[in-house]
Order: sequence, then structure tokens, then C-alpha cells
Amino acid sequence: MREPTFHILTALADQPRYGYDIIQEVSTLSNGRVSLQAGTLYAALDRLTDEGLIHADREEVVRGRLRRYYQLSDTGGAALRTEIARMRADAEAAEARLRRPGTARPQVAS
Repeated sequence: MREPTFHILTALADQPRYGYDIIQEVSTLSNGRVSLQAGTLYAALDRLTDEGLIHADREEVVRGRLRRYYQLSDTGGAALRTEIARMRADAEAAEARLRRPGTARPQVAS
């Protein structure tokens, strides 16, 4: 799973959100590393909907503009949990290698 997809699914894990809200939440979750443009986001939302990972929750009109809210599906929650487990296993493998005798340690400047 690519990082933007991971963050979009994570943004939707706790509540339904609309486009601009998803963009802001992804930026917050990634500490600014992932910055989604509207076109990229909506293409991703269409793909994730087609894959059954998310679904439209509701629509509302705010200041004359339509907002479509998206929600994580059960399949999307399972995919997110699987990715979290994979990332955790990868991090543990990296940490184990760093603990091996003879592994280069960063030098601290004095």
C-alpha cells in the first residue's frame, strides 16, 4: 500500500470526512510529508471506492457546494489493519538488525 493510500484510509478510520477535510487530516497524520492535491485525492477516492475500501456516507450542500463524505468500509478497515501489521513487522526487522553486534552506530558529535 502506498503512503498516500495508507493516510487516506487512516483519516477515514475514526469518522466520515469530505475532500478538503481528508486533505487536511492526511497532512496532519503525515506531519506534512504527504500533501494531496484535489485531483489526486478524488482519483484515489474513486479507486478506493471501486476497490470496496471506502464508500460514500452522505452528501450535504454547504455554501452552495456539494460535500460528499466518505467512510472506511469493513474491507478497508481490514486492509488498514493488515498494512499496519506489515509496517510493524518491517520496523521490528529493521530494529533487530540494528541491535546485532557489529552494527554501525551513529556517532554523536561532541
